[in-house]
Amino acid sequence: DVSSPKHGKVDPDNMPHVGGNMWAGGTGGRDTAGLGGKGGPYRLDAGHRVYQVSQAEKDAVPEEVKRAAREMGEKVFKQRLKEIQMSEYDASIYERFSGAVRRQVQSLRIILDNLQ
Repeated sequence: DVSSPKHGKVDPDNMPHVGGNMWAGGTGGRDTAGLGGKGGPYRLDAGHRVYQVSQAEKDAVPEEVKRAAREMGEKVFKQRLKEIQMSEYDASIYERFSGAVRRQVQSLRIILDNLQ
């Protein structure tokens, strides 16, 4: 079960973590920032294969946990914007232009990764 969203511990060795309720950047877990899990405050990609929990499990997360996760994610987002001296307006403009070329950038990243 989910309890409350949190960032989670950072693994200094960046080992892949699947499931659980401890590691930031893990996949398929709960309550922590990562990918493919449920109840976490925001997405955090540590570069590992993503294991996805079912949509039914995500839908079963209590509304108060979803709300707390959204609030925490928004707070971290605003804090990060402040750190990089970017306004919310700047972020929305960046997202608009970035979104227009996202697929092309992803394709280029795949090509460059294969060349390496």
